[in-house]
Amino acid sequence: MEKQELIDKTAEALRPFETQNLMTTIQHLTLHQIFTNWAFLLITCGLIFFGIYKRSKTVLLTVFFLLALIVMVRFALPAPGEELGLKTVLPFVGFGLGIGAVIVYFSFIKE
Repeated sequence: MEKQELIDKTAEALRPFETQNLMTTIQHLTLHQIFTNWAFLLITCGLIFFGIYKRSKTVLLTVFFLLALIVMVRFALPAPGEELGLKTVLPFVGFGLGIGAVIVYFSFIKE
């Protein structure tokens, strides 16, 4: 019975990290809340420092992608309860193409 209790406790502890809960949390965050979170800032600064120190395009492009993804989710996805229409799809497509273009340019074209 101990094994089942451990599985139940683990499942309950991981419940806040379900995809729907994470997307709801991300959609309701403001940029001010994201960029004033000390853990986010510490990890981001560490990654940027590491990327600059090692001159790693991969690390710097990953940091760019994560920051751009946060901005895209915040501004392009519709609020909960709204339907997905052309008004919300176009910014999402624009952000996605912009992020992809920057990553492709710095990864493959600019050598």
